[in-house]
Amino acid sequence: QVQLVESGGGLVQAGGSLRLSCVASGSIFRVNAMAWYRQAPGKQRELVAGITSGGTTNYADSVKDRFTISRDNAKNTVYLQMNSLKPADTAVYSCPADLAPSVLRPSVRYWGQGTQVTVSS
Repeated sequence: QVQLVESGGGLVQAGGSLRLSCVASGSIFRVNAMAWYRQAPGKQRELVAGITSGGTTNYADSVKDRFTISRDNAKNTVYLQMNSLKPADTAVYSCPADLAPSVLRPSVRYWGQGTQVTVSS
């Protein structure tokens, strides 16, 4: 079984910072791309940032220069450092990971349950 567990969400004032973490655990052979998505009430889920196993990153235009995605491959963990937070960043943040559970099985996308981020004005 594979699990992804996010943490680090909470309530913060506009202009503040939060650091999200997402740990993949269980039967894991290789973790490929990891990412952060978010979904605000009444809106579609959107990609916030992604990172390949080699460290190449990409960001949504709305978070460039404010958010930084990083990963620790030894710990199967991806992070999202969020600075200069705005009320528009309020959403449930989820972490998908493309990973192969074993050498004999192909890479599949797994999702965590999500963590709530609320930014007050």
